[in-house]
Amino acid sequence: MTIHKEGYTTIAISVLFIFVINALVEYKFSDILWLRWFVYILSFALFVTVLQFFRNPSRVFTSGDNLVICPADGKVVVIEETEEGEYFKDKRLQVSIFMSPVNVHINRNPISGVVKFFKYHPGKYLAAWNPKSSTENERTTTVVEHATGTPILFRQIAGALARRIVWYIKEGDQVVQTEQFGFIKFGSRVDIFLPVGTDVKLVLGQVVKGGITVLAEL
Repeated sequence: MTIHKEGYTTIAISVLFIFVINALVEYKFSDILWLRWFVYILSFALFVTVLQFFRNPSRVFTSGDNLVICPADGKVVVIEETEEGEYFKDKRLQVSIFMSPVNVHINRNPISGVVKFFKYHPGKYLAAWNPKSSTENERTTTVVEHATGTPILFRQIAGALARRIVWYIKEGDQVVQTEQFGFIKFGSRVDIFLPVGTDVKLVLGQVVKGGITVLAEL
């Protein structure tokens, strides 16, 4: 396991913060043993939490030309037909994966293909499980066209804690299934929009792994 590059700055700031707080406690409250140990334990817990959030675990990825692979770790919270109003402007099958702060937050391409559309939207920071988060939160929208001509739309959505979405793709790029396309800091969500009638392999409440779990078959 390694640490993702998006975590370097946050980890450095966290270490500095922990150092300053512990130094102040040592200087001001050196005679209060229980308080010092409380701060030590809290500092260690904070450091471990930040490290695990930015972890990049080693994985054996799943691949297949006819497969859609889960783009993120988390829990399936939506599987339903809905109107996609930004790009397709018609009925699509939506699958949503909620990423809690303890999940790996790397986002991976669900299919290989060409990026036909990309747009970043600044916005609100509603809780990621709120249905309005798909259209009102900070988010990106990406459409990748499969070699068969089937377009798949996926959307990074910032949650209540998230304040920065990172992406590594642009229109015209040729992307490869399971390679990284972005990262969302802290709690967040990824929506995938598939053609109606797609054979979805997930069930509500299922815990999935990005780059590993099969989401659907085209």
